[in-house]
Amino acid sequence: MQGFYSKLDSSSSSSPLLGMGVGGEGARVPLSLAVEAEKAQALLQTFSSASLLASAGLGMFCVVADHVLQLSAVQHHLWLRAALDNATHGLVGLWSWAVVIGLRKRSDLYEVLLAGLLASLIDLDHFYMAGSLSLKAAVSLPQRPPLHCSSLIPVICLTLRFLMWMGRLKDAWCSLPWMLFISMTTHHIRDAVRHGLWLCPFGNTAPIPYWLYVSTTTTLPHLCSVLMYLTGTRDVISTKHGVAIDV
Repeated sequence: MQGFYSKLDSSSSSSPLLGMGVGGEGARVPLSLAVEAEKAQALLQTFSSASLLASAGLGMFCVVADHVLQLSAVQHHLWLRAALDNATHGLVGLWSWAVVIGLRKRSDLYEVLLAGLLASLIDLDHFYMAGSLSLKAAVSLPQRPPLHCSSLIPVICLTLRFLMWMGRLKDAWCSLPWMLFISMTTHHIRDAVRHGLWLCPFGNTAPIPYWLYVSTTTTLPHLCSVLMYLTGTRDVISTKHGVAIDV
């Protein structure tokens, strides 16, 4: 049945794996084989040299940013310390999502910026909990604000995924729950160096070692990519990024 054949990009047209003839311009392969090839390509991209280098750079950025925050000139200015700390949260979330999806076109840049914004906006719950716009009140709370409860991360992400399924939103939005997962998790892991993780209703863990924070932050994008691959989200993103299927 010719209607169920897939044509990949021209770079794959001579691949022996896909069974295409070397000189067969517009050669076709079975759709199932093409889909499996796309899945394999998406998984390999998760551990490509570029993504591994980017995640290593992310780890180095975390160390450098935290050293800057420890400078006396920063520590003695509350607003400067809070601004740099929040900016670091945003840049870590932004960088992490960039490792997950790569940067191939302009829409990817918008996604990455949104991930960074979400990672930064989490700290607004400090002001909500304080009931004031005073930064001093926001950083002197007797308990941690609601969005810093790590137990809520899977609840929020799964709820968002369910609502998207109920609303039958387009595939273009399929990565949004994963983006939120990256943004929230990187924020919580970074805070856990000082305060531990708040796993309500069980309480707080001990502060995590700094090396664990850095190593977890650098490996989290790859773990997220594997989970996206296993759930099929990676395939949808591959198609969205230009791996067209001609049926």
